[in-house]
Amino acid sequence: MLLTTTETIPGKDIELLGLVKGSTIQTVNAFRDIGAGFKTLVGGELKKYTEMMESARQIASERMTAEAQALGADAIVGVRFTTSSVMQGAAEVMAYGTAVRCS
Repeated sequence: MLLTTTETIPGKDIELLGLVKGSTIQTVNAFRDIGAGFKTLVGGELKKYTEMMESARQIASERMTAEAQALGADAIVGVRFTTSSVMQGAAEVMAYGTAVRCS
């Protein structure tokens, strides 16, 4: 399945099938969250949070893709990601776009 942030696919005619989305809420281990709090004092990358967010984007993308496949889509255009903090140490990631059939 082709995922693109553009609104069109060059050289292809597309039939719009509808909005598709996928989301997940992820958190890290509470002890790691405490360690991350200390890390904010000295600076640097919070690697466990980076890994958590990468995993969340992957899960959200897979769920969005599954929804598009159920509609018979070949691709998803206009793909966007959004995040929000749900609570301390937990974040929601949502992927959304427009499912299309190419010809």
